[in-house]
Amino acid sequence: MLKHRGFPGRLPGTDFQFTIRRANPKGATPLIRRERFADRRPADRRADAAFLAALWAQFGAEPFPRGNLDAGRLGWLFGREVLPVEDPFDPVSYDALLVIDTQVARIAFPEIFAETFSKGSA
Repeated sequence: MLKHRGFPGRLPGTDFQFTIRRANPKGATPLIRRERFADRRPADRRADAAFLAALWAQFGAEPFPRGNLDAGRLGWLFGREVLPVEDPFDPVSYDALLVIDTQVARIAFPEIFAETFSKGSA
């Protein structure tokens, strides 16, 4: 399992986990799309935004391996802002390649991309 060096392990000051420490000997937890309902707690929404911001800062629009990224946290973005690169996609592989769909991510989390592009143009 690839460990993404420099990637935050969790949302600071919370128990929202972004990475896992070691590979599961039985295999990776399957990546599944989790539905985000409008009545989600603000803390959950902040965790999603922080995780996507960390993904964007680390990988940008380039494909990246799943590695030690937490399946539960990825599930909140999977199938919308984060898409599989390979077809067929193996949802239980630590080596599966993913990519950020920047068009969808900009609509869902405009604050992340507004900050990124305003810093780049300054």
